[in-house]
Amino acid sequence: MSERRDSSVKRRVSNKNEPKSESINISSDSTKSLAPVKSGGEETEVHLRNIKSTISQSIVDPLQVTKATATAIATISTPIVENPNDVPLAIYYLVNFQHVCIFTALLPLFTLFTCFVTAYVFQYDEVHETHCRVYNIVPSISAITGVSPQRYFWRFSIALHLGPRIPIAFIYKNYYRTMLEKMQTKMQTERLANINSMITMILILNCIEIASLGGVTYISNRENYPIHEKIFITFMICSLCHMLATIKLNGILHEDHTELSQTQRDSIKWKKILFAMSIISTVGLLIFFAKHRFYCHDLAFSWFAFFEYLIAIANMLFHFTVIWDFPCQHMLVVQATRTKVEEIFRSSSPKMD
Repeated sequence: MSERRDSSVKRRVSNKNEPKSESINISSDSTKSLAPVKSGGEETEVHLRNIKSTISQSIVDPLQVTKATATAIATISTPIVENPNDVPLAIYYLVNFQHVCIFTALLPLFTLFTCFVTAYVFQYDEVHETHCRVYNIVPSISAITGVSPQRYFWRFSIALHLGPRIPIAFIYKNYYRTMLEKMQTKMQTERLANINSMITMILILNCIEIASLGGVTYISNRENYPIHEKIFITFMICSLCHMLATIKLNGILHEDHTELSQTQRDSIKWKKILFAMSIISTVGLLIFFAKHRFYCHDLAFSWFAFFEYLIAIANMLFHFTVIWDFPCQHMLVVQATRTKVEEIFRSSSPKMD
C-alpha cells in the first residue's frame, strides 16, 4: 500500500513539473472571414496569405497572434486611392483679398501711432535719450519700439504684417506676368525677356525688404546697434529700388494708358507721389543724421526722426495701393489636383508657381 501511494505521488509531481504546451487552432471558418479586399489588389492578397500561414503554422503566444491579426486588419482596411485625379473638389477657405491687404497695410501704421503716443506720454525721458544728450522733441521709431512694453506690441504687429506680405509679393509677380502675356504680340522677344527679368528683380527686392523689416524689428538698436544700422540701410535701399522698379514697370506695361481703369490710374499716381515723398524724406534724413551724429546740433535728431516717420508712412501707403491693383480678387483654399485647378481657372488665372 505504501509503495502504491509513493508511486502515485511521484506521478503527480512529475506531471506538475512537465511544461505545458498550448497550441492555437485556427479554424477554416476564421480564416475564411479574413477575405481579401478588392481595393487592396494583389499585394493585399499576398500579404494576407502570408499572415494566415504564419499564424496557422506557428506556436506562439496568444498576445502576438492578436497583434498580428490587428496589423493584418489595419493593413487590409486602409483605403488605397487608385486614381489621385478623382479627388473631389471642395472649398475650405474663401476671403476677400482686398480685406487681407487693408489689414496687412494698416496694422503697422496703427501700431506705430499707438507706440508713439504711449511712449511719448509715459516714457518721455527714456525715448529721448541720445549719445549727444541735446534737446529733442521727437523720438525715433527705434526708440519708441525699443522700450517695454511697446516693443512686444510692435513685434507682434510686424509678425502679423509680414505673414501676408510674402504671398502678396508672389501674387504681384504673377499679376505682372499676366499683363506681360497680353503684350507678347506687340513686343520683341528681347524686350519681353528684359521685362520678365525686371519682374523677377521686383520680387527679389520685395522679399529682401520684407526680411529687412523683420530684421530691424527684432534686432533693436539697444541690443546690437551696428547690425541694426546695416539692416536699416538695406531696408531703405531695397524699399526705394522696389518703388522705382514698380513705377517703371507699370509705365512699360501701360504705355498708352488706354486700357487703365480709374482705380489703376489712382494706384499709379499715388505710387509716384509716395516714391517722391520717400526720396525727399531720405535726403532730409541723411542730412540731419549727419548733423546729429557728427555735430550734435539741437533738434537734429528730432528732424531725423520726423523724416524717418515720413519714410515709414510713405512705405506703408505705397504697399496700401495694392487695394487698387486687386479691387475684387479673393484668396481661395481648395481641395483639388493641380491639373483640375488649372483647368477651371485656365482662362483667367496667371501662371502658377
